[in-house]
Amino acid sequence: MNAMGVPGTAGQVLALAPDEASRRAGSKLAGAASWSGTGRGEGAVWGLCAGSGRTPYRTVVDGTGPAYRCSCPSRKFPCKHALGLLLLAASDEAAVPEAPAPDWAGEWLAGRRGRAESAVRRATGDTPDGPADPGAARRRAERRAARITAGTEELERRLADLLRGGLAAAGQAGYGLWEETAARMVDAQAPGLAGRVRDLAAIPGSGPGWPVRLLEECALIHLLDRAWLSADRLPTPLAATVRTRVGLTAPADGTPVRDRWLVLAQYDTADGRLTTRRIWLYGTGSGRTALLLSYGAAGRAPRLAFPVGGVLAGELTPYAGSGGLRAEPGERFDPVDVPAAPPPGVPVGRALDTYGRMLGEDPWLDSWPVTLGQVVPAQAEYGWQLADADGREALPLTAAARSRAGLWRLLALSGGAPVTVFGECGHRGFAPLAAWSPESPHETVPLV
Repeated sequence: MNAMGVPGTAGQVLALAPDEASRRAGSKLAGAASWSGTGRGEGAVWGLCAGSGRTPYRTVVDGTGPAYRCSCPSRKFPCKHALGLLLLAASDEAAVPEAPAPDWAGEWLAGRRGRAESAVRRATGDTPDGPADPGAARRRAERRAARITAGTEELERRLADLLRGGLAAAGQAGYGLWEETAARMVDAQAPGLAGRVRDLAAIPGSGPGWPVRLLEECALIHLLDRAWLSADRLPTPLAATVRTRVGLTAPADGTPVRDRWLVLAQYDTADGRLTTRRIWLYGTGSGRTALLLSYGAAGRAPRLAFPVGGVLAGELTPYAGSGGLRAEPGERFDPVDVPAAPPPGVPVGRALDTYGRMLGEDPWLDSWPVTLGQVVPAQAEYGWQLADADGREALPLTAAARSRAGLWRLLALSGGAPVTVFGECGHRGFAPLAAWSPESPHETVPLV
């Protein structure tokens, strides 16, 4: 990060881009000739970018969020103009001089920061409106719980019908059966169950052994159904995890953690209806790993974007359940121009022990974040793996990781020598997300 409050290197800027096309388009707008009226102040940068029309696009970036605003019609976030402005600021500070913000930029910045202050007042109870009606909120929660209960009971009947008819018949039913069942779970206000049902549709016919995989996933859904129906008899942490897995949202009400956070990784996944952005952070003081989720609907990129490898000072409030990983960011994150070391790495065996222990607390857990220390990428009979430097234990890479370009960046970084790798460890293998070499321990190399 630099003194402007924006990413300090081109690599950090490009890591914010929602896709490769945005990276290329933003790079073309990184020259001073594309911009006029540029300026910076109080952690923000702004400028006017010439476009195909008569009126230039107004672009402003608030580095304390970070947050972005542009008058272009792009549905990507950040757009190519925001990326181009940040690249210009990162490469040539003289091209973005200190100056008073113009009205169009100042009004947006003031409004955004005013909303942040209002959010703090609401969080502390310092609001003129007073608290919401707790009785009405309780009644709404009870009605939704009743709908979810009815939905889980119906899902149990459908799973029983599936098993009674034989799993082989699932391959002949087509996607429509699963989509109709998922729609019923949406009607029951259980989106978590709906997502798991939709995932079942991709299993039949997916390759050798698919009936076993289908049975395993059906068993996990059955376990989640039964856990919901017995939630009042579960330990409080497990009951919170069950509510989260079913799809109930709850406010982030854990103890806030203020720290300097190293941005480990950021990547998007899409299911045709929603784009989900996952951002992994590491607290350099607390040693805590946190996950931020941001969503974009109807083809829009999620609004939250942090520079991979950057260090941000701010506050996170954790959610209950699922190991306490997920957190809600505060309204203000200030860039810190201080290098940060990666999380301490562990051997492969300890990483597997950690995942196994967390799986005992959350049986529906797909993966767990771990940092492997002193591992070497190596090719085995079944594909690429990360092995301890002494060769005693190894973790296979997931199929998705083996097909990504990040694998070749990891191989180039290692060159056959041990490296530190952060990623997600799960039953499908290990998905590397970032890496560090012993020669450059403060330089985060993104692998997604």
